[in-house]
Amino acid sequence: MFKKLRADICAAQANDPAARNKFEILLTYSGIKALMAYRRANFFHRHGFKLLARMISQRAKRRTGIEIHPGATIAPGIFIDHGEGVVIGETAVVETGCVIYQGVTLGGTGKDKGKKRHPTIKHDCIISAGAKILGGITVHENCKIGASSVVLKDVPANSTVVGIPGKIIKRNGERVHDLEQDKRDPMQEEICHLREKMFKLEEEIKHLKNDNK
Repeated sequence: MFKKLRADICAAQANDPAARNKFEILLTYSGIKALMAYRRANFFHRHGFKLLARMISQRAKRRTGIEIHPGATIAPGIFIDHGEGVVIGETAVVETGCVIYQGVTLGGTGKDKGKKRHPTIKHDCIISAGAKILGGITVHENCKIGASSVVLKDVPANSTVVGIPGKIIKRNGERVHDLEQDKRDPMQEEICHLREKMFKLEEEIKHLKNDNK
């Protein structure tokens, strides 16, 4: 337990320029407090005390704003920065070296069945604020998920993903997708489509009136 705590504190110190010392991190960082509670809850969950585990996790949620299901698998050495609104589901897996910002959801789609309903985040990934990674997918190592992105498919290693739905714009440091091509407004397109239909109907009505004269 203490070894894992030490790894979590070191991860916070390495990833947060504002961190002054380990003692301050231990006392004031909500991400550290949430991980400490998670590791206690996970211990009880694995040993069959699931109600107690959920009670610990819900208490931590009220205190920190971070909800981690006791059944999740979280390696030591991750950093949850700020953390308010972070949700990590029961079958989620987060590996060492990952950084998770506020508002991130590692959740399910509601359609997945079976044992793996939540995502796996491989080591050294950065999940930016507000990103949603949903379903039993895998985000492979060294990936960056942009703020507010919604990821529904597997992401290969060394990729950068942005957008709704998430698209890979970089892989291995090279641009692979041009977002300029996707700057279409679906609502505007639908309105234009409806206008065209309306003009056609007006023309047909005119023809019918002329035929009846």
